Amino acid sequence: MAQNRILKPRESAWPHESTKMAVAPPSYCFVAFPPRAKDGLVVFGKNSARPRDEVQEVVYFSAADHEPESKVECTYISVAQVPRTHAIMISRPAWLWGAEMGANEHGVCIANEAINAREPAAETEALLGMDLVRLGLERGATAKEALDVIVALLEEHGQGGNYYEDAGSCHSFQSAYLLVDCEEAWVLETVGKYWAAEKITEGVRCVCNQLSLTTKIDAEHPELRSYAQSQGWWTGDDEFNFSEVFSPPDDHLACCSGKDSLEKQEESITVQTMIDILRDKASGVCIDSESFLTTASVVSVLPQNRSSPCIHYFTGTPDPSRSIFKPFIFVDDVKLVPKAQSPCFGDDDPAKKEPRFQEKPDRRHELYKAHEWARAVIESDEEQGQKLRKTMLELEKQGLEAMEEILTSSGPLDPTEVADLFYDCVDTEIKFFK
Repeated sequence: MAQNRILKPRESAWPHESTKMAVAPPSYCFVAFPPRAKDGLVVFGKNSARPRDEVQEVVYFSAADHEPESKVECTYISVAQVPRTHAIMISRPAWLWGAEMGANEHGVCIANEAINAREPAAETEALLGMDLVRLGLERGATAKEALDVIVALLEEHGQGGNYYEDAGSCHSFQSAYLLVDCEEAWVLETVGKYWAAEKITEGVRCVCNQLSLTTKIDAEHPELRSYAQSQGWWTGDDEFNFSEVFSPPDDHLACCSGKDSLEKQEESITVQTMIDILRDKASGVCIDSESFLTTASVVSVLPQNRSSPCIHYFTGTPDPSRSIFKPFIFVDDVKLVPKAQSPCFGDDDPAKKEPRFQEKPDRRHELYKAHEWARAVIESDEEQGQKLRKTMLELEKQGLEAMEEILTSSGPLDPTEVADLFYDCVDTEIKFFK
């Protein structure tokens, strides 16, 4: 078991950054619908760009009933709990309550992006964008239901607080979301409590760390336009263009590089295509810079034929080009995977005490530690590294082929066969690295 050691107080990782507005990490999320995606499948993918040394864990929570009047403690604040929450599988920075991305038992997938907008995000602690991802998954049985949950909570509690485990300065952002089910997707972009959303049922879409909604808005905050007018950002005379009105004045609104990666695909988009896009460092979709790294990735496939199961592939480790995408399927009695979960520090966690983040505990889980060894080999020994990568991709390929069989099979899925699927994949990966 990982030692729960506490590291010494640390300086801010970004001493050179102005306090005016933190730089939003360059994460990307994608969705592809048939006919662009293959065989009546909706394909979803996300790369989570975060501070380089941050650990992400992959955690399953079963569906649960809750007492009336009970509260749920999110990262910084508590909100009223609902009578029942859905089963969820999430990938999250190990210090916070919410999620960067994940899925629920009803085939809803959500990812969020930190974004900069004309109005700086609040530093006051409220709900984080990541908290809203998890709350949407726990409470929404469709993408639209999850959207309604998120905007209602935004209206009631607002968004704000530090996005990073960093005592040196507060990095706060506005949020964009991609919410997907097997019938439709919604792009939701938020500035404070104000928001706009677009519904998507065909083609491909990429959401990154810039506002992307323009004049096609299918749902919005009732006071969105009057608020923009009151701030002097929109006259009311010309057509309302959300990203033009709410983006920072110096933002060039360049098309995010991920959009090209997806749109230039000539073949049908499959799980493998999405994995390849997430691994692409040349396009910028897979970030590996001085400040940021893709610390975890996910790809989900949602069959439009509801008799087939949704399959979700999580890495649980940094840099998808050196990670294995491991499958997970929602069934009863899912076997928990402690080796992909970070140590728990309870009330002693420096993220839960105020002032926050005075120390940095070692949050590495067993899978992360094994993967660190593999990354060191790949970086230091070219021949051994190539061999290692080849075997990793072979392991991944076996998983993808086994899942393809499940998707194309006409018979019903045997839940006992897949209850320990993710557990076995993590176990195999760790053994392989040792």
